[in-house]
Order: sequence, then structure tokens, then C-alpha cells
Amino acid sequence: MEVKIGVQHAPREIVLESGQSVQDVERMVAEALAGKSQMLSLEDERGRKVLVPADRLAYVEIGEPTVRKVGFGTL
Repeated sequence: MEVKIGVQHAPREIVLESGQSVQDVERMVAEALAGKSQMLSLEDERGRKVLVPADRLAYVEIGEPTVRKVGFGTL
């Protein structure tokens, strides 16, 4: 699943592919925003961690990745 994270005062969003479930990501975001943790910590499909300070979260978009078509179409 694709996760996009908007960070306050940052010109670009963070985009990662995660193997975590939608419910897990929602729970971690809610906990970070509720003050239960100071950082939002997510792991991508390669095992890398992304840490974002909870007080800097602007938005989190959770969804299926868009399929990019590559190649030429026939007429």
C-alpha cells in the first residue's frame, strides 16, 4: 500500500510503499497525534524506517499505489 505523508514547512511529501495494513497505519498515526508517541514511525517494504515528528504532521494519505503504464499504445 502507498502512504503519503505531508510534513509542515517541507516542500515535498514523503511517499513510501508499506507492507503494513491500513488499520495499523491509521492506529500509529492516531497514537502519534494523540500524544502517545512523539514520532510517527513507519516501515517500508524494504525494511527502512521513516520517522516524522508528530507535531510536524500536516496530513497522511493511505491508499493503493497508482499503476504507472509504460510503453506505447497501438492505434
